[in-house]
Amino acid sequence: MSGVVSAGADFSRVINFDDYGALLELARNSLLAGIAVALVAGLMSPFVMNRELPFAVHGISELSFAGAAGALLLGTSVVMGSVLGSLLAALLIGVLGTRARDRNSLVGVLMPFGLGLGVLFLALYEGRAANKFGLLTGQIIAVDDAKLGALLTICVIVAAVMAVIWRPLTFASVDPDVAVARGINVRLLSIVFMLLLGLTIAAAIQIIGALLVLALLCTPAAAAMQVSASARTITLLSVTFATVSMAGGILLALGSEVPISPYVTTLSFAIWAVCRVLGVRRTRRGWAPRPAAPVAPAAVGT
Repeated sequence: MSGVVSAGADFSRVINFDDYGALLELARNSLLAGIAVALVAGLMSPFVMNRELPFAVHGISELSFAGAAGALLLGTSVVMGSVLGSLLAALLIGVLGTRARDRNSLVGVLMPFGLGLGVLFLALYEGRAANKFGLLTGQIIAVDDAKLGALLTICVIVAAVMAVIWRPLTFASVDPDVAVARGINVRLLSIVFMLLLGLTIAAAIQIIGALLVLALLCTPAAAAMQVSASARTITLLSVTFATVSMAGGILLALGSEVPISPYVTTLSFAIWAVCRVLGVRRTRRGWAPRPAAPVAPAAVGT
């Protein structure tokens, strides 16, 4: 009997909607920031998958975590620390990791270094334990007005630059050799995209934490690619899936004592699982994803 009571008590810590209206007002900034970050992450996700960068996402997140932890220890802006760590990692990967083998080796070196450095900074930090834990798994009410402004600024910058480079980046992602032949600076585009990816990861860490950023930057596009072969549809679905996962995760986490990241990642995985089942059923009926067709050279800006 005591075991049943204990199990019920534990479950109430996972889902509890007492005073939900008052809590919702406290999480307003987190919800706004989370939706903005999810929109940008959904835009980036198809490129992350097409350019085979999931491993790089994880590597950048570890350096971003180290930067945020260092800023927390020094008492400076956690957002700026996270951004600096992300940009440093993204720049190193973009410049030195031109080939997949070099990139994976570099990420394999950066990941343990960033994680170890971040753990060291947190061990030296004597402030609230929630601040330490939140950098890894996210915090539901960690976004104040100043941080909200910084995160929205980051999202606007990333979205604006992506709008400018969208066509040549798509061309370079689909067929880099032909893109080079058409005069597109593929190497510069790759570095710019990596820096934008770093900014997006730095913003996402403030909401969902460093450990599970892949749920926003990889899973949405991976799910969309199960049910569509159209680049435009994949992008729209990716944005939708990322937004639903983030907003739903925040709203569910608001009524519990559990960090936000398990909710976001569970929703994201559930969406992927449904899309996977739909994709398998469509394949059995004769449908299969087509390889993306190269962008017409006339439609590509140099």
